[in-house]
Amino acid sequence: MQKISGGVTVAAGFQAGGIACGIKKNGQPDLALVYSEAPAVAAGIFTTNVVQAAPVVFSKQQLRNDTAQAVILNSGNANACVPDGTATAEAMARAAADFLGIPSDAVLVASTGVIGVSLPMTKIQQTLAGRPEFISAEGGRAAAQAIMTTDTFPKEAAVEFELDGRTVHIGGMAKGSGMIHPNMATMLGVVTTDIAIDAAMLKRALRRAGDLSFNRVTVDGDTSTNDCLLILANGKAGNASLETDGPEYQLFLEGLITVCQDLARQMARDGEGATKLVEIKVTGAATESEAVTIAKSIATSNLVKTALFGEDANWGRILAAAGYSGVTFEPGRVRIYLGDLLVCENGCGLVFDEARAKRVLEQSELLITVNLGAGSAEASVWTCDLSYDYVKINGSYRT
Repeated sequence: MQKISGGVTVAAGFQAGGIACGIKKNGQPDLALVYSEAPAVAAGIFTTNVVQAAPVVFSKQQLRNDTAQAVILNSGNANACVPDGTATAEAMARAAADFLGIPSDAVLVASTGVIGVSLPMTKIQQTLAGRPEFISAEGGRAAAQAIMTTDTFPKEAAVEFELDGRTVHIGGMAKGSGMIHPNMATMLGVVTTDIAIDAAMLKRALRRAGDLSFNRVTVDGDTSTNDCLLILANGKAGNASLETDGPEYQLFLEGLITVCQDLARQMARDGEGATKLVEIKVTGAATESEAVTIAKSIATSNLVKTALFGEDANWGRILAAAGYSGVTFEPGRVRIYLGDLLVCENGCGLVFDEARAKRVLEQSELLITVNLGAGSAEASVWTCDLSYDYVKINGSYRT
């Protein structure tokens, strides 16, 4: 398994691109298209929010046949909680289909941006009707840029590996900086691969990869109306189709998890106003589920996150957040590490070098480990610190 540069166009037979069509007031790119030259097996996972944007509902319906050939995405407007949302999502699919010369039922739709404002669909239609040459096999980066909202950089990841004597590629792009919480986040993600795989196995792999990546990243505890992670597999690698579990499927799953975790970590690193990427790792748990629950509780604690911003080794906040997670454990067995510095043992504080702790917390990437002393299960959740700038960004998001 080798990480490589690139995103949604590293896999054979995929093109992508991004263009400005006037949705964003600042004139930046706001429309992206990902296209497979051949029909692809497809799957998706979506927000768990009861309030779901029209593109989420529409793409769920489109995936009933487990196939797709393109994804059209826009930023700057969520197409959520508006009376014309469904019609707009359908019109986006038709516009992309006409542009690409494929059936409209082969197009998935995703949107991100302000909620409650009608999407100016005519701008998208007019832009695509002009037949701009903006998609290509080198257009993955432009597509990743076009889906950004408050993101400060485009997010891409890719891997390649040998399978069945063939070179297989998996590439992805994502956006997300705020309104991010486990069980999806304010994120759009598109993953492409040239592997040949059965629809049921692709769904299974995406669910597991999503659980280990995008469902384990949190910035601010808010779950969006528009979250979606979509995957297209067009079979261009020419391998024997993966129909059952086995070594080949597990290798593909490893690659998919690698790409998704890379993108999830980038999202946490780029959290609105964030200065640090933080991994909360819970070890010594009785079960993986309990480790995940405790890690999420710590990762979403505003008191923990503000202490990390202030570079204050306030480990008591970490233990307290674990304690209210809903998981029962023995506090007298807990050890807490900031980096490799032990600050709490058997549930009690230690005398430690404050200057050394400060140096650990000054790092742009840091690891907090909580060992429960209760078993062998473990899990990680990625988060970031909570800074002054988070309030500034979200205090004026609509304007």
